[in-house]
Amino acid sequence: MRVGIIGCGVAGSVLAEMLMGAPGFTVDIFDRMPRGSEEEAGTGLNCGPNAMKALRLHLPERHAAVRAASLPWRRWIIETADGQRLLDLTLETVAEDAGIRLRWSELYRQLRAPVADITHHELELVAVEEDAAGRLVPVLQAPDGARLRPRGYELLVAGDGRYSALRRLTAGAPRPVFHGIAMTRLLVPEAADCPFEDYGQWFNGNARLLAYRLPGGAAYIAGGFPLASAEAEIPPEARTAAFQRALYTPEDGRASPAVAWMCERLAAGIGAIHWARLQDAPLLRSAAAGRVLFLGDAAHAMVPTLGQGATQAIEDGVIAGAVLRRGGLAEDVAAWRDTRIEFVRRFSLEATDTMFPGQDAVAGSLAKGGPEFLARLRRLYTDVPPPEEFAPVRV
Repeated sequence: MRVGIIGCGVAGSVLAEMLMGAPGFTVDIFDRMPRGSEEEAGTGLNCGPNAMKALRLHLPERHAAVRAASLPWRRWIIETADGQRLLDLTLETVAEDAGIRLRWSELYRQLRAPVADITHHELELVAVEEDAAGRLVPVLQAPDGARLRPRGYELLVAGDGRYSALRRLTAGAPRPVFHGIAMTRLLVPEAADCPFEDYGQWFNGNARLLAYRLPGGAAYIAGGFPLASAEAEIPPEARTAAFQRALYTPEDGRASPAVAWMCERLAAGIGAIHWARLQDAPLLRSAAAGRVLFLGDAAHAMVPTLGQGATQAIEDGVIAGAVLRRGGLAEDVAAWRDTRIEFVRRFSLEATDTMFPGQDAVAGSLAKGGPEFLARLRRLYTDVPPPEEFAPVRV
């Protein structure tokens, strides 16, 4: 099978490694960014224990490389902005593997390294055609404007993220669903005086800070706060140092050391903050009668509350690779993945309850230490099928 992957993001890179060298497969990756562009990519992220279990079971060498390049995520704490502890969860009580903390740039570097020789850079997908044999031909535009048609593929895979060109061209652009919460992300490159280590959340009403240390002495800070309505834009005044400092500081001014430190870093780095609105998009797994397969954010952009965006992209790449290697098609990938994805999307959105206006952030955080939530978290972190479950589906 000829497989063309559009985008060497998380899911596309993992799928390519799963298929490289497999009998009967020829794989090419096409990416619009220059080689080495991952050096400038993003801020920080945490990947869940389920991502590491998927890599450990299916791509052990990649698991070892990613683990070595990251810090372990073993603990989840929640506090109020003045330091009242609401949750202190050791992940080993609900997971078989520790999660990880690292920069986006490092995750890309580790996942792209094994597929570098089959990746073609600075080629942007602008159209999809069909050859005489019914195979799909990607039309790719080079920086000089030249249009290239490499060859026909039995399967085109969208690994090009939330704003997937392949999904737009073959199924139409998905309409995002906004949830009325502003999101901020900031990388603090020098954080030697950071007063926390592992994954933590801090609430001042429904305004929430999330932060953790990263390799190399850096730290990552993510903020979130309610907007006036589900579709509301982020107001200009919110993008100021004074607003950000006041947003997370208790009325009596007695912020915990962690919150005070983060408020100062947000104020000092106001110009470097990445701004977005909390959103997801409808799940779609395939198009063009199964000749196009959507993975990762191209298939199922979701809210980041439980750190499952990149995590589910890794699961997608691993499971899609296992299915295709054993003779499966896009419909078989959907059968393996879509019920799982709907559970993860629903759980992630429900776990955002503490950030919605009118919700009690303290009560909601305390409930996350209860048996019902922990049972669902255990399902999230451990329900990853091993290679032996993928018997051949077609002869």
